[in-house]
Amino acid sequence: MLTRWRRALVLLVSLLVLVLAGRPAHAAEAVRLWHSYRGAEREALEKLVEETFPGTVTLLAVPYDAFSAKLSAAIPLGEGPHLFIDAHERLGSYREQRLVAPVGDLFDPADFLPAAVDAVTLEGKAYALPLSLKSVALYYRTDLVSGPPETIEGLADRLRAPLPQGSYLLAYESRGVYMHAPILHAFGGRLLGPDGQFGFVGPEAEASLIFAKDLADRGVTPKAADGALVTRLFVAGKAAYAISGPWLASDLGPEVPFAVTPLPKLAATGEPLRPLLTVEAVMLSPEGAKFERARSVARMLASVGPAIEREHIASAVSARRDLPPPADPVVAAFAAQAREAVPMSSSVAMRAVWEPAEKALRKVLAGTATPSEALAEAKRRFDDVQRAPAPPASPTPLLVVAGLLLLLGAALLVRRVRRDDFRETLRDSVPAYRYVAHAVVALGLLVFAPLLAGAFISLYAGPPGSEYYVGTANFVEILTARGGPLLATGSFYFVLLVTLAWTALNLLFHLGIGLTLGVLLSRPGLRFRGIYRVLLILPWAVPSYVTALAWKGMFHEQFGAVNALLAVVARTFGLELAPIAWFERFSTAFAANVATNVWLGFPFMMVVTMAALTSVPSDCLEAAEVDGATRLQRFFLVTLPIVRPSMVPATVLGAIWTFNMFNVVFLVSGGEPDGTTDILVSEAYRWAFTRQAQYGYAAAYAVLIFLLLTGVTRFPEWWRARRATTIQSPEEPALETVEAT
Repeated sequence: MLTRWRRALVLLVSLLVLVLAGRPAHAAEAVRLWHSYRGAEREALEKLVEETFPGTVTLLAVPYDAFSAKLSAAIPLGEGPHLFIDAHERLGSYREQRLVAPVGDLFDPADFLPAAVDAVTLEGKAYALPLSLKSVALYYRTDLVSGPPETIEGLADRLRAPLPQGSYLLAYESRGVYMHAPILHAFGGRLLGPDGQFGFVGPEAEASLIFAKDLADRGVTPKAADGALVTRLFVAGKAAYAISGPWLASDLGPEVPFAVTPLPKLAATGEPLRPLLTVEAVMLSPEGAKFERARSVARMLASVGPAIEREHIASAVSARRDLPPPADPVVAAFAAQAREAVPMSSSVAMRAVWEPAEKALRKVLAGTATPSEALAEAKRRFDDVQRAPAPPASPTPLLVVAGLLLLLGAALLVRRVRRDDFRETLRDSVPAYRYVAHAVVALGLLVFAPLLAGAFISLYAGPPGSEYYVGTANFVEILTARGGPLLATGSFYFVLLVTLAWTALNLLFHLGIGLTLGVLLSRPGLRFRGIYRVLLILPWAVPSYVTALAWKGMFHEQFGAVNALLAVVARTFGLELAPIAWFERFSTAFAANVATNVWLGFPFMMVVTMAALTSVPSDCLEAAEVDGATRLQRFFLVTLPIVRPSMVPATVLGAIWTFNMFNVVFLVSGGEPDGTTDILVSEAYRWAFTRQAQYGYAAAYAVLIFLLLTGVTRFPEWWRARRATTIQSPEEPALETVEAT
């Protein structure tokens, strides 16, 4: 026994030594490089790294949407990359969070184009090495168009023949601010002012919105087009022109005759459409800046040879100024466009522009607001997100409360220990503790520790890396609707009402459909019962995000299956039905979300129902039938009361899942229109990842969600206990007392 304890002690000491030793020295450590490249760009990067630094660089591809969040979580803990490749407009945010370090002598301004130098320089210091320039340009099909147009109003002048029905003159993502920026710049507007204020206001911005809406209303451009739809239309020859980036060229096979040219002028102002310019650059983390091998990798990626290789493999426009002119006409066109593009600001405020500006753009295109109203609301939202967080607060009240709770807990523990039977009870409970110890540890690490961490973060505010204690200020701001109307769009109470309606309606359909199908599939005489069960459980087996994206496509206004089916049904009755813009009104967008989630949720209730029905004794049903009960009476008076105890936990679990069903709301409607279909969990996500990374505010939302769910799920038990107490109250004798009397 003693030997076993010695071995355990030696093993524990060895583990502590390994932990305290930390990571091995830089000399023996591989360089960690993160990127978000795909396709040809990823192939070019992997080839360059493997040829130059074989086996010494670890590459990790991270989705672009999650890139900054993963960096923010990993680098402060020392687990992130030594260097990473990202867009320059995030530099200001990265520097504020202390995720990047100056590149120092690795950067020579004479090697790079002036726009690239300005993009990576903050307050006189270079924080990245420019790699490539990215912007959008104009694609045109040479079999449909005779040449590049002079103005965007004159696109039709170059057509070889009139386009067939169902085709568009121009395809671009009209609902995205990034793609709208060229029109805005041609009218003289801008997204962000030089002082970091919201720039998407004024007559120029309003004129650009009116112009974009006119293009959509006249059928020049498709409504609600995303990147995939733009690609499909251009490849199929149903769009003569397309505004897109170099990524579109990689999706066009040799069978598509096309050419690329810089964006034309706007005849109304005589100014060219100037897109936003993104400079992709390699950046060093604070740890990587001290690692010589990581610096060598960064130097290699920004040198002449790799720039030529990227241009050859991925058609990337290099940020270097000492390269010969591109031989590829597509690369040459994008290089010419990059020289006329407007570099995006690397200010922290730039990331706060996108959400309010995009909401304003979509409201104008949908016709639900005038340009002046939409832009005024967008500016108010930008200013609200940009306002200073709550001032620091004293932690003394929190410490006093925590101390009192600890004293109370210690007093209760001492009282229990002093009981005469404590030692005997503890000795008898040791075997039970052994059985549950692993579960306690697992739940503590996976459930309780994150809950406590979230509750702790909710008491802080400020930018990541510079948080400070503010007490309950985040909760006060949420519960007072940040000083605005309590039921304004986006306020806690408005979103709570939407969440409650969302949960109740989904639960009603889940129970109704699941219970009905469960009863039908439990009938022993049903033919092909096994096949039906397998088919009806498939929606539950498919990942929710796959289903959500599929349903979002089916609800597309112009190309969705739902509108096509409704049109067929209408024509059957001799009617003409206009396509429904599902995401332009709250009612239809909410209905689309509910339909998707009902499809995902009813199989669970169906399976629970079928399992619960196996516990219904057949003799009870036979006795009821002998007594003359009808089929409905047997179901409601015999079957339903027996299966109810099994259905209640499933209903509670389904309510919790639905209350927090982030995937469906985020992927199907995206909160449209104007954020009215967002639920509490998606609103918390936006405060954390799209509104200046306000993690404390988002954590406060999470704490409120937890308290709401805890209260709602505990309410039935409290109500039953209260009823039991009322039934056996002192005023009325208990059942045992009555029987004894």
